[in-house]
Amino acid sequence: MAETNRTEVYVYEQVVILSSCVLSFFGSLLIICTFARWPDLRTTPRKLLVYLSVTDLLSALSYFYGVLRSFDSDSGDCIAQGAISTFANTSSFFWTVAIAIYLYVFIVKSSQRQANNLVLYFHLISWGVPFAITVAALSLHKIGYDASEVSVGWCWVNIQAEDRVLWMLLTAKIWEFIAYVTLPVLYMLVKIHIHRAHAALSEYRPILTSSPVSHSPSSMADRKLTIIPIIFIMLRMWSTIRFLLLLTDSPAGHNPVLVTLHGIGNTFQGAANCIMFVLLTPSIRSRLVAQLCCKGQDKHWRSESVSQNRASAHTPSHREENTSPQTWENNEGVTCT
Repeated sequence: MAETNRTEVYVYEQVVILSSCVLSFFGSLLIICTFARWPDLRTTPRKLLVYLSVTDLLSALSYFYGVLRSFDSDSGDCIAQGAISTFANTSSFFWTVAIAIYLYVFIVKSSQRQANNLVLYFHLISWGVPFAITVAALSLHKIGYDASEVSVGWCWVNIQAEDRVLWMLLTAKIWEFIAYVTLPVLYMLVKIHIHRAHAALSEYRPILTSSPVSHSPSSMADRKLTIIPIIFIMLRMWSTIRFLLLLTDSPAGHNPVLVTLHGIGNTFQGAANCIMFVLLTPSIRSRLVAQLCCKGQDKHWRSESVSQNRASAHTPSHREENTSPQTWENNEGVTCT
């Protein structure tokens, strides 16, 4: 492979990618907070999503620092940032596939016990393998400045390493390729199983076929099973394209549009998961709206209480009469969960 020049990362690219990092950070944080806030949401699939969100949050932080610094040489913080992003990014692949495997076993195999028994192995593999790979890469001095050849300002595999392609595969790309194949297959099998179950049930309950199911929870879940692998592939494909262009020494890998898409794809996963599993999930969205409404009502009630207390200070004999029943009724009428 011929020597390559540093890919220029323009200011507007940095701004866009940094914004993507911020959205991903807060999106991942929101997933974690909703899980911690409402105990009834603490199902095993949600727990797996939280573990995925932890890796996405860590990725967003490390990428944010890398893009902000826009490294131009090896340094201590470059290596540290590269190690953190390598671990978090690789772990994210494993947890994404783990969720798909869990849903496949739980739904298609109809075995919750078997699915739950897999969680321990998910932890061992999804944390252990990325950690081992990262430690090995650090020990062999493979992580460092990569001239933004397959990154966007951040550090990854040292571009000067003779076996850089091997370590690019080990630290991300081989797991990315496996996820490209595994996720669509598993989610397609789950969808087929669900469709067959609905078809069998409709034979005994014809009323289901005439009911409006386009907005039912099952149809929404069915759409998500289609969207999940599509979103993953759409976000990750740009980094894969740049990796393949690097292998062929193609100058197209320096294209600013491709570089920007690569930066967004690598950093937006946490935000995408938040949109899918929080904002587009009616039960959770309604709770968040209720929380915001409750806070707004509480603020309104407090401001009115202050003004009423000031007024009652001048007319103490009418203190009880000046208390607004409507204000108390509005405040108590909002259910805060």
